[in-house]
Amino acid sequence: MSRESGLAAFRDRGGSWSNLYSLKIERADVSPTGCRAAEPEIVAETLGPIRVLQLTSGPITIRRTETDIERTDERCFTFIIQIEGSANFQQYGNQTQLRAGDLTLCDNCAPYSYGSDEASKVIMLRVPVNVLRENLPSPHECCGRRLGHGQDLVSTAGAMARSLMEQLGAGLSEECRRRGAQHLLSMISSCYVASFDRLGGRSSVMTGRHWRVRLFIEQNLRDPELSPAMIATHLKLSSRYLRMIFAANNESISAYVLRRRLEECAARLIDARWSGHSITEIAFSWGFNSAPHFTRSFREQFQLSPRDYRARRSTNSSGAQLANRRAQDKVLVPAAA
Repeated sequence: MSRESGLAAFRDRGGSWSNLYSLKIERADVSPTGCRAAEPEIVAETLGPIRVLQLTSGPITIRRTETDIERTDERCFTFIIQIEGSANFQQYGNQTQLRAGDLTLCDNCAPYSYGSDEASKVIMLRVPVNVLRENLPSPHECCGRRLGHGQDLVSTAGAMARSLMEQLGAGLSEECRRRGAQHLLSMISSCYVASFDRLGGRSSVMTGRHWRVRLFIEQNLRDPELSPAMIATHLKLSSRYLRMIFAANNESISAYVLRRRLEECAARLIDARWSGHSITEIAFSWGFNSAPHFTRSFREQFQLSPRDYRARRSTNSSGAQLANRRAQDKVLVPAAA
């Protein structure tokens, strides 16, 4: 085989890998990092609201860019558990080396890269954002951060994921799947709580209460009556203690609630499924009761008005989808002899 034909075959394999990954998981550029690498194997199962995937491959590189992310993509996060081999993962400016048993989190609506120079196996737990936030109030803070297999309950969470994957293949009732999903998410959440406790230097009691407050906020974010006083009353905490819990993060509780509402509104503004809703409808559905206040706060947060934000992101997304379709055409249509 000539060098030119060998390169063409290598590129064709990369195209087929990308198509397989896009079909089974999500749109991304996937390519082998060795000329003799076997095609990856992807096994998919469901565990309650979680989609469980097992990816087995030789040396591989996976890159998901802004071009690959479409407005119709459902927002979800993926826990990546490295079962065999090692890999590098990058997202949100964080770069981490994953070894067997390690765990990290990926935001599927943000660019990322995953690369391994050896045969590897990973389990991916794709969790809808609304389900995940019942366990991890601010999942984006965890993306690209490595939890080592020797930390606290990380190895236990990994063993649970592997065991559930095997049992899913053998068959589990819907009730067992639902309960398994709850237990697994709770276990992984506990791993992150312990990790943030060490990083922040706060007591476990303070960390647990901070987590509890943020969970309450996520569960009531749409309520216009949500306020520090309401939170303190429902959680039986004093207003002073509530302020102290959030002071460690250099953000007041009111600022946190406002930021989270704005982030949810911004996500809906560029979501094709919400294109038929007005900006005011979106704002009011997330707890705002004043259109001028929402517009002013949104501009301060994103440096664009809600209308301009929606229009600009829609235009960029349309252009990205067109470029992506053209790139696919180049892969799928062979060059003339």
